[in-house]
Amino acid sequence: MHNGVFTLGHSPDPDDAFMFYAMAENKIDLRGYRFEHRLEDIQTLNERALRGELHISAISIHAFAYVSDRYALLPCGASMGDGYGPMVVAMDGGEFDSDEAIRSFLGGRKIAIPGRMTSAYLALRLYLGDFEHVIVPFDQIFDTVKSGGANAGLIIHEGQLTYAKAGFTKVVDLGEWWKRETSLPLPLGGNVLRKDIPPDVQRDLLAIMRESIDYGLAHREEAVRHSMPYARDMDTNLAGKFISMYVNDFTRDYGDSGREAIRKFLNRAADAGYIAKTPAIEFVG
Repeated sequence: MHNGVFTLGHSPDPDDAFMFYAMAENKIDLRGYRFEHRLEDIQTLNERALRGELHISAISIHAFAYVSDRYALLPCGASMGDGYGPMVVAMDGGEFDSDEAIRSFLGGRKIAIPGRMTSAYLALRLYLGDFEHVIVPFDQIFDTVKSGGANAGLIIHEGQLTYAKAGFTKVVDLGEWWKRETSLPLPLGGNVLRKDIPPDVQRDLLAIMRESIDYGLAHREEAVRHSMPYARDMDTNLAGKFISMYVNDFTRDYGDSGREAIRKFLNRAADAGYIAKTPAIEFVG
């Protein structure tokens, strides 16, 4: 048993650091529980969730399809791109006037992706169908494209704000496309909790997480400051902008449209044969 000590996995990104600031720094009542923070990139967290290793973890919504027997989604902690999200960038992109033009530009290109279980990869497959890809850590995608290891890159995290400075042009923003297509936000990441934790403890953990997110939003400046060590290549201004993209009303609670977005995203993936079936989507509490 966990004896009141829980492993908590999240990625070393300013938005996650912002969400968990109050828990990491004991700014709220942790109700006698202790949390061991495990900071790993999202692909590693997805793989650990497959093995059920962590009690609570950030996870790609794509990966949730493979772990729903063991984990339930927390109704808070979502990363949703509402009209923006992961994007494909290239050195030689241009202005495209239609999805058809974009698909023909990307056809036959090798695209560097940050992991097969990321939601970004699943979204790009929904947009493009199958494509040749190479898997590289998310923070090496720019370099891989520049060195010719790929002809385009699928960008997540702060690359969405820094790609132009790095010499790239945008080919497609998948969050923008998804919003046009469905009128819904693109569900990228969530937090999951192991189902074998007793229900009363699950409710406590949910309440603590929600308070941590609320605390960060209410004490924005100090929470952004706490997040700065995780803000690779970003100044406070840019980090603040990135955090406000991914810590928003959906983060406090998915709400109806957030829940609908997850169902639609995973249903479409199942219909296309990209995941075996749509998982039962259970929320804690």
